[in-house]
Amino acid sequence: MPHTPQEKKRVLARVRRIRGQVEALERALDVGAECGPVLQQVAAIRGAVNGLMSEVMEAHIREQFGAPVDSDVERHERVEEMTSLVRSYLK
Repeated sequence: MPHTPQEKKRVLARVRRIRGQVEALERALDVGAECGPVLQQVAAIRGAVNGLMSEVMEAHIREQFGAPVDSDVERHERVEEMTSLVRSYLK
């Protein structure tokens, strides 16, 4: 999770934009909008979520690998955690 006030503000702004996009999609579906614009909105939401995931992951990587490790075991655990996160992100 981003820890600086600036990072938190930026991430929360992204989340609020995504919420707005999802609400717009819900309204479009409710009124029976055409498939093309609905698909464009879904693609925009997917892109926004990917951007959010990327930003949070970057902050996590900086946090985890910017700090010194006490042992090879701790380093291995950090690498395993990041590998798992990247795999889940790429699914």
